[in-house]
Amino acid sequence: MTSQGDAGPGYSPYYSWIGSPSTFNGTNPLTGGDSAVENLNQWYTSGDQAYIIVASAMVVVMIPGLGFLYSGLARRKSALSMIWACMATFSVITFQWYFWGYSLAFSAQGTSGFIGDLNHFGLMNTLGAPSPGSPLIPELLYSFYQLQFCATTAAITAGAIAERGRVLPLMVFMFFWATLVYCPVACWAWNINGWAFNYGVLDYAGGGPVEIVSGMSALAYSLVLGRRQEKMMINFRPHNVSLIVLGTVFLWFGWLGFNGGSAFGANLRAVMACWNSNLTAMFAAATWTILDWRLARKWSMVGWCSGAISGLVAATPASGIITPWGSVVLGVVTGVVCNYATKVKYWLRIDDSMDVFAEHGVAGMLGLLANALFGATYIIGLDGVNTGIIVGGWPNHNWKQLYIQIAYIVACTAYAFTMALIIAYAINFIPGLHLRASEEAELLGMDDDQLGEFAYDYVEVRRDYLAWTPAKASPMDGGHNIPQNERHGIGQHGDMLIGKDPSENSSSGEEHTGIGGDRHAAGLDEKKRHA
Repeated sequence: MTSQGDAGPGYSPYYSWIGSPSTFNGTNPLTGGDSAVENLNQWYTSGDQAYIIVASAMVVVMIPGLGFLYSGLARRKSALSMIWACMATFSVITFQWYFWGYSLAFSAQGTSGFIGDLNHFGLMNTLGAPSPGSPLIPELLYSFYQLQFCATTAAITAGAIAERGRVLPLMVFMFFWATLVYCPVACWAWNINGWAFNYGVLDYAGGGPVEIVSGMSALAYSLVLGRRQEKMMINFRPHNVSLIVLGTVFLWFGWLGFNGGSAFGANLRAVMACWNSNLTAMFAAATWTILDWRLARKWSMVGWCSGAISGLVAATPASGIITPWGSVVLGVVTGVVCNYATKVKYWLRIDDSMDVFAEHGVAGMLGLLANALFGATYIIGLDGVNTGIIVGGWPNHNWKQLYIQIAYIVACTAYAFTMALIIAYAINFIPGLHLRASEEAELLGMDDDQLGEFAYDYVEVRRDYLAWTPAKASPMDGGHNIPQNERHGIGQHGDMLIGKDPSENSSSGEEHTGIGGDRHAAGLDEKKRHA
């Protein structure tokens, strides 16, 4: 950091200054300053702070976006459980990040190179000092922005439980996973004392902490959870493609805050990151779609969404580092490689039901490799902070960057998979925390078994189906061959009608609320329909 007119590291005569508008010289720098005696906003521009606050809100939208995506990809009877899993992990991660997650990942006082210390426990000493990521924003804002990164990574990983996993063990897993997997890898890449940071690894917005960690963690969790029942996989199709598209759009919007915001200011590097994100995503989507058309001679909306997401993932570590033409190449390569990577789970015999490994883990690796092949110093310096300080990859003749990136990829992959596997196995052995639901629950659906709420009202659907079914005689005459108590999608509702005449009003004096709140209406509808 240098003040205006200072000739600091990387100084160029073309720059009036490098870094923040003025050098931080506040009181109590280790505690973040004292707002009682000075204005802690004076070292930052309101535009940069406003931009990162908005970017944080954009990243939050990715969490329900993942929920909608996973919900659409799953069966109807487990649709709501996928949304719930993504949103509930946000609650767990918010507590963990506030409690000690931020400190373990980013505390500058932790000098091990592998994990931080507890100097920022409960957000202590986190206020107005320049952030570890950039002098353009204060640490309090940086910690909030990074919370959304950890929460989004957890939501990506939550896709592993699709259609067979219990939600309570997942929540327990997420707390320990964030502590023992995400925080250490984030420390490696982004903490100023992290070994990867000091080794020279180029990871712009999270190819290691976000993408490889989520992909390998989901693969490990799926391995412990086991495969879905084979008879359930016959003729399997996503139940709601519209939800998949909606989730993809939410993710795209949030990703512009994810990648654009990682410039930590409203600057040209943020703009370039958004441009590169769109380029990579569009070329990956087109490539994936063409590959699917080659086999089916049909255009696939799910294929387009899968390609776009893979491209956005690949852009995550690379969008603020590589050139636009490099983004085009990365998009095409990502579309091909990730499309074929979806077959890896069949070779491994691991039911990675949402293809988190293929679309996040593999794409994250490709993006990290692209930094070595296409990373350019002039792109990195567009933020006005890293001008001439961080060298790019091969375009700048930095040939060793390739093996640095490969070493980092191997370390993240091995550590994330191994630690997630250990945590999942350990939780699975705790009484009451077995990861998988029963076979009966799997057939019934996770919405009914785990939540007691539904994305779709099965009672209404079934009653409507029966109403559409023509009857040859009046139900009162015995012409309807479906018993009255079996005309309801929820067993407990049907049991209430056993032994009762269809015309009998069984709801007298009863309060009707919650998931079964239409019992009274159901009885009245049945009478009116057959009157």
